[in-house]
Amino acid sequence: MASFITDLWESIFVPGPTPTILKATNATFAALQIVLFGLLVATASVHFVILSVLCAGLWYSINLFADEVAIAQKRQQEEAEQAKAKEKDMTDDNSGDDSDTEVETTAREGRQRLKKRGESSGAVGQAKNSEVSSGGETQSSVSTEDEWEKVSESEK
Repeated sequence: MASFITDLWESIFVPGPTPTILKATNATFAALQIVLFGLLVATASVHFVILSVLCAGLWYSINLFADEVAIAQKRQQEEAEQAKAKEKDMTDDNSGDDSDTEVETTAREGRQRLKKRGESSGAVGQAKNSEVSSGGETQSSVSTEDEWEKVSESEK
């Protein structure tokens, strides 16, 4: 019992639904349903039937939400593993370099590479690099934010 309480306290600080929290939640709702049934038998009031239905609905929705969060976490974990595998494949492709150090690309080199890409692909490449949004504005598909995301991903 003491270990359950310790696990419950520690699981409060863990993101997402943990088995300990789900057990405690289900036990609490089951106890509440028993109390409401006892009060219904003792008083024969329709109010306890309504409270019991509300309690059951809340109990079901909490478990449904916990299941959906667990599915989303699993999907996010799988995407992270795929990204790591893709990053590993990319580093394996670049392993032919004789350099043992990481090289950071300067903004000037990045712009030069983008220019070369634009020149080599011609008008078709320019059409691909600019997208028209619903407001009529153009946005570059290769933006500074995308570059920063790539840099932060490579640092991880």
